[in-house]
Amino acid sequence: MNQKYKGIIYIIISAFCFALMNMFVHLAGDLPSVQKSFFRNLVAFFFAVIIMARKRIWFSGKKENIAPLFYRAIFGTVGILCNYYAVDHLVLADASMLNKMSPFFAVIFSYLILKERVKPVQALAVGGAFIGSLFIIKPTVVGMDLFPAVIGLLGGLGAGIAYTFVRYLGERGEKGPFIVCFFSGFSCLVTLPFLLFDYHYMSLSQIGILLLAGLSAAGGQFSITAAYCCAPAREISVYDYSQIIFSATLGLIIFGQIPDWLSWVGYLVICSMAVMMFLYNQKNDRVLKKEGEN
Repeated sequence: MNQKYKGIIYIIISAFCFALMNMFVHLAGDLPSVQKSFFRNLVAFFFAVIIMARKRIWFSGKKENIAPLFYRAIFGTVGILCNYYAVDHLVLADASMLNKMSPFFAVIFSYLILKERVKPVQALAVGGAFIGSLFIIKPTVVGMDLFPAVIGLLGGLGAGIAYTFVRYLGERGEKGPFIVCFFSGFSCLVTLPFLLFDYHYMSLSQIGILLLAGLSAAGGQFSITAAYCCAPAREISVYDYSQIIFSATLGLIIFGQIPDWLSWVGYLVICSMAVMMFLYNQKNDRVLKKEGEN
């Protein structure tokens, strides 16, 4: 299978996993965001270690990859903490909107850091998908508190930069499980002191739900890491918006939330952008194939 289409499949799988993660985090109840983040990354860390042991994967040994690994871990940790802070202090729809800026930032920083050229059709698709997400989450601009909103936007920025470095590391020989392991371990070390000083008691059901959230997060993290290792952000980041559709479906099934007509407009816009990108990629592949044959 073409690497580009592998990337698309992986990013859609990651979107579903992250939608599951948000559902479980919501079901876990009122716990500090740092505590939720710690358990999320702890499960992902051990999951990564098991896969690395089975596949005998380790650091590539390339010194030039050390700094990008830390950049990926630092910005990824900032992204998670800022996103969880926004979820705790903003209307969930507002926090989701700010977090969905990450694919947009990924395209921008792929251009700035990786020098990947962004074609007009690809930029249009990302912008269109973002507009579609606004129809679904319907953020209340007037009701936003400035500080949490800025923190939420920084969360999207951090995640976007982190995904850019995932792509960078993938191109330079680092395997996905090691990237996830390094990031998850780094994040756990950073959040552990805060957890020790501000630990909140959890029931067995809360522990179980957070473990499920961690497993979902691990699946999402592995999938999105594989996605950006397979293909450039400009070609696949638009499909990350499918998370909104998965979230709406889970909200209907689990919480009885019924989307309104504006949400359905958003679904149509996002799906249209995804189809447009898919058809554009197919056309581009055919052109390149013909040029190669000639």
